Amino acid sequence: MRSQGQPAETFRVRPGAVTALRLHGGDRLEIVDRHGRQPAELTVLSDGAALGVRPDEPATVLRELARRGESTVPALLAEHGLDPLRVAATRLFGASSPAGAREAFVADHPCAVVVAAPATPMRVDDRFANPPSDLLLEVHRSTLRGKPEPVLPEPLAEPLLDLRVDAATALDYEVREGQYIQVIDVEGGQCSDFLAFSARRLQDGVEQGLDATTTRSVTGTAYPRPGQASVFFDARAQPLVRVVRDTVGRHDAFGLACTAKYYEDLGYPGHVNCTDNFNARLAKYGIAARAGWPALNFFYNTRFDDDNLFVFDEPWSRPGDHVLLRAMTDLVCASSACPDDIDPANSWVPTDVHIRVYDARRTFSMAIGHRVTPEEPATLTRSTGFAPRTERLTRRFTDYRGYWLPESFDNHGPRAEYWACRERATVQDLSALRKFEILGPDAEALLQATLTRDVRRLARGQVGYSALCHDTGGMIDDCTVFRLGEDNFRFVGGDAYDGDWLREQATRLELDRVWVKDSTDQLHNIAVQGPASRDLLAEVVWTPRHEPDLAELAWFRFAIGRVGDQFGPPLLVSRTGYTGELGYELWVHPSDAPALWDAVWEAGAGHGLVPLGLTALDTLRIEAALPFAGHEFCDRTDPFEAGIGFTVPLRSKPDDFVGRQALLAREANPQRVLVGLELEGNEPAAHGDSVRVGRHNVGVVTSAARSPVLRANIALCRIAVEHAEPGTAVAVGKLDGLRKRIAAQVVPIPFYDPGKTRPRS
Repeated sequence: MRSQGQPAETFRVRPGAVTALRLHGGDRLEIVDRHGRQPAELTVLSDGAALGVRPDEPATVLRELARRGESTVPALLAEHGLDPLRVAATRLFGASSPAGAREAFVADHPCAVVVAAPATPMRVDDRFANPPSDLLLEVHRSTLRGKPEPVLPEPLAEPLLDLRVDAATALDYEVREGQYIQVIDVEGGQCSDFLAFSARRLQDGVEQGLDATTTRSVTGTAYPRPGQASVFFDARAQPLVRVVRDTVGRHDAFGLACTAKYYEDLGYPGHVNCTDNFNARLAKYGIAARAGWPALNFFYNTRFDDDNLFVFDEPWSRPGDHVLLRAMTDLVCASSACPDDIDPANSWVPTDVHIRVYDARRTFSMAIGHRVTPEEPATLTRSTGFAPRTERLTRRFTDYRGYWLPESFDNHGPRAEYWACRERATVQDLSALRKFEILGPDAEALLQATLTRDVRRLARGQVGYSALCHDTGGMIDDCTVFRLGEDNFRFVGGDAYDGDWLREQATRLELDRVWVKDSTDQLHNIAVQGPASRDLLAEVVWTPRHEPDLAELAWFRFAIGRVGDQFGPPLLVSRTGYTGELGYELWVHPSDAPALWDAVWEAGAGHGLVPLGLTALDTLRIEAALPFAGHEFCDRTDPFEAGIGFTVPLRSKPDDFVGRQALLAREANPQRVLVGLELEGNEPAAHGDSVRVGRHNVGVVTSAARSPVLRANIALCRIAVEHAEPGTAVAVGKLDGLRKRIAAQVVPIPFYDPGKTRPRS
């Protein structure tokens, strides 16, 4: 009998990967095709009769992983006496399985199973594309086994040190220059103070440890994160450790490790504390005891609020979350598992911390952890298919929505990149855009019911720009939709949550014949923008006779072709962009990305082509008054307030859609509108600055820039409709919004090329 009320254990199977499980007699395994049309391969390693299945197909994923010698697959198969070249599987689901399809199996006796998710690369020229997707595994145990032991994540490599820091204790350890230190929160919600001292300076009798104040001053951040500002310094501004990975993203670098005084002042004299634990562990190195240790506290959720009060809450970390550091010199380190059990610092229950140290000869990608929803496992920052080319041109990368994208390029810089786009041509990696294939007989109905634009009017080969709203009219995202066929669409937005929202709406509307499949990792894209972009790409893009020629491609249309000639890699080219210039976006499979970049780069040599980073792009899109998530719109801002009211055809679109009734009311009674501001003088505005008439706050700056082409400071502003008339005098508030003002006036937008003659040309 299944135990009543016991939650299922859940596991994910990534496309092209496997997940292995051990089942006991009576355990029930359910395999879920989360997004539909994703095959699964089930292999029972020990005894196929245990689940009542008979292998009927080759276990393609297991065989391939074994062939490549990846992970622990070869050893796993050998342990059970299976031939890697002949291992078989039971194939589940198929080309038409609906989203949420399930297959259930009950173990007759103990067994080991592997579930694989075969992954076939999606072709960009396939009008019936089916990108691979995750499988979900649910295990319902037959008997209640109590609280399971916490499971540590697999080591990133063979550890040199593997240390458990028991709850309410601390440990010391030494690492050499170049070695990696992984600090793991075993059960989640547990703080861990970290100290590091230069071992060489200690030998000279000098205590030179991590200094949070110096680090914040040098990096300009509250605490370092993977990327450009990733180094912790000592008081001499010498680097000690670099942050390589961080799956949490919230830490403390403000206060002391907990002290005896902290507990005494709260009425808990004699309470164990991190400072005393550190003093006891560090004495053998000749490090003097302190009443309070300034420490980097990993996983501790602190901040200064709007009133400059120092506040904290439960940590953001979850079981298995970690920070990976690299020693930049020989170090003496100490780590604690904080004993605080009198407030939310450790979610009220102190637990263990785990430390692993890895060899300096190993290499690990720099990454930050991202979650689309609270239930999702963290996904680490990825490089795009164009990274092998862009990494040769710059080291200035930033994590943009889970991908490393260049901010600017060596030997150019944002200003030169900007002028190249306005006067010649630029190429930019925009692969972080989220793409979803919307497929099936109900695809059009789903998009018609969720987007503000009239999707039924889109012709094959056309791109539509739209808003995606929830029921209050607030924006979830803006997006473009490509119509590839009668029942085939490609949705391109900025937020990975867009796909979840569309699936939720399909369920609500009982649209059973639509699939929403994430194709972000199957389609990476560059934007080639600027007056010379058409002539440049004429040398790169080949299209067959039944597709438009590049020179004939109209604004917001696309064609499917090849790179170079009919034998080149397949691509999709769309006449779209985010710069206010004539421009195109080119979409290929990541494996073809270097070839596309090379072709564009070579053709661009005669057109003054320059790579473009995110910093220059921001100036370009502000001049063109193009909205950006978190600036011009959010879930409390409607499309009218975001300056894209043209995407809401309330009169000409007959069908209902999410948010329609709220948008009708908002249109009839507008409160705020997006306008342009031109500032006097040379001091710029900044996102979030108040906009005032007299003493009163009537608006907010959403985006601002120094406009090179206009030779003025400009800003986009969401302002009360009463003060939105062009020519209205306002002031941008600095400091408290009153003591310092910058005079400005309301001007029409777009600032640059208001008739959009350049992108239309």
